[in-house]
Amino acid sequence: MTAIHSSRIQKSHKNNVFDVRTYLDSARVARKILKFHANDVIFSKGDVCKDVMYIQKGSVRLSVVSNFGRKVVVALLKQGDFVGEGGLAGQPTQLATATAVTATTILVIGLKEMIRVLHAEHSFSDRFITYTLKRNIQIQADLIHQLFNSHEKRLARTLLLLARYGKRSNPESVLPAVPQAKLAKMAGITQAHAKFFMKKFEALGFIHCNGKLHVNDSLLNVVLYD
Repeated sequence: MTAIHSSRIQKSHKNNVFDVRTYLDSARVARKILKFHANDVIFSKGDVCKDVMYIQKGSVRLSVVSNFGRKVVVALLKQGDFVGEGGLAGQPTQLATATAVTATTILVIGLKEMIRVLHAEHSFSDRFITYTLKRNIQIQADLIHQLFNSHEKRLARTLLLLARYGKRSNPESVLPAVPQAKLAKMAGITQAHAKFFMKKFEALGFIHCNGKLHVNDSLLNVVLYD
């Protein structure tokens, strides 16, 4: 490990932040960059797991379709998240479809190269394992939420996730307009319910729509209280 590389990792530990993009640049990890438009499919369920992807910019939706044709959103991923990493655990094919929600830039690392880096660089592997554990906890929480929470809470939680409330970085209170049909799919509710509760949230001042979607932190009240 070079002195420059070592100092960057040490600095990251001091700030308790690991800049994956800077690390991959400094470590000269073999990778490629792909760009996607909104609604482009990044990979589909059943595709061979051959890469690990890091979201440099934009957002990605993971979804599955039931035997009855119902589409369910499994996760909403943002800048700084990994996607498609199941191959590291021996998963042969993708279990869900990944779709770009907005214009998205993906850094793609081949599976063998990712395994090499994880074995060679302990600082990177430690951060990656921590990320994976947090991701699993989040997915479990999302599944419990889908099973037990009301349609109103599902929609409110989806809006808050889009605005990144609860993240260490500052929330994005102003978002690009999201069609209600897409919000309904993300929340796992009908479009009629999405329309009804969006109107209710706006009337109560929780959100404001004027070409863009403004999410007020008061929307947290819907999720936290009955």
